[in-house]
Amino acid sequence: MRATNTLTLGADRALYVGELPATGWHRHAAPVLLLGLSGRFAVHLAPGCVETCHSALIDMGVWHLFDPCGERVALVYLEPDSSEARSLRPWLGQQGGVVFDPAARTRTRGCTEARLRSFDLPTLLGQRFEAAAELDARVLRSLQHLRMARDGALPRDQVAQAAHLSASRFNHLFRQEMGVSFRSYRVWSQVRAAMAGLATQARLTDAALHGAFSDSAHFSRTFRQTFGMTPSSVLKPLREVTLV
Repeated sequence: MRATNTLTLGADRALYVGELPATGWHRHAAPVLLLGLSGRFAVHLAPGCVETCHSALIDMGVWHLFDPCGERVALVYLEPDSSEARSLRPWLGQQGGVVFDPAARTRTRGCTEARLRSFDLPTLLGQRFEAAAELDARVLRSLQHLRMARDGALPRDQVAQAAHLSASRFNHLFRQEMGVSFRSYRVWSQVRAAMAGLATQARLTDAALHGAFSDSAHFSRTFRQTFGMTPSSVLKPLREVTLV
C-alpha cells in the first residue's frame, strides 16, 4: 500500500495527517487537537464512555482511547511550553481536560488542511489566544538541555543542579510551569526527537538512536505507551516528514 500520511514537526508543535488504526489507552505529556477530515471519529474517556465528534481538544495527562473509525484525521500536538498550550490550560482545566467539537467547521477540507499546515490555531478553534506569562528562566534552560541531549536521557538531578535547585524543588517548579512532570516530559521529548530523526533516516532503528533510546525495542515500548500504537503502524505509512 502506498504511503500517504505526513508528519510536520515545528519547534513547539507537530502535525500528523493521514489514516491511523484505533489506539490503546494512553495519555500524552502534551495537549492534542484531534480533527476528523472526512467524517466523525470516537474518543473513549473510560470503558463504556464514548463520544463521537468532528474534533476534540485533549489536555496532557488525560487517559483516552482514540478511534478514527476509518476516517482521515489530523492530530496537532502542542508542546507544553508553547504560547498556545499555556493559553489553553485554564480553559481546558475548567472543562475537565477535554473539549469536544472545539474547532470551527469549514465548508471545504482543503481550507481546514491549509490552516493546519500553517498551524493557524486561532482560526481553527475560532478564538483569540491571550498572551501567556513567560516561563521561568530555569525551566527554559532545562528544556534546552533536554532538547539538545543526544547521548541518553538526562538525569533529573543533573538538570536540577544546572538550574541551581534541589531535585524536589526543581520537580515542583517544572510541573508548576509546564503542567506535566519532568519525568513524563523527558520521555515525550525523546519520542519527539526520534520522530524528527525520520526526516533524514528512514529506518526506525536509526530513529530510535536519534531519540537516545538504548535500542529499537526500548523505543517501541515507549512509543506504544505514549501513543497507544506501535511505531510501525504510525511511522511506516509516512510519505513525508518535514521539519519547519
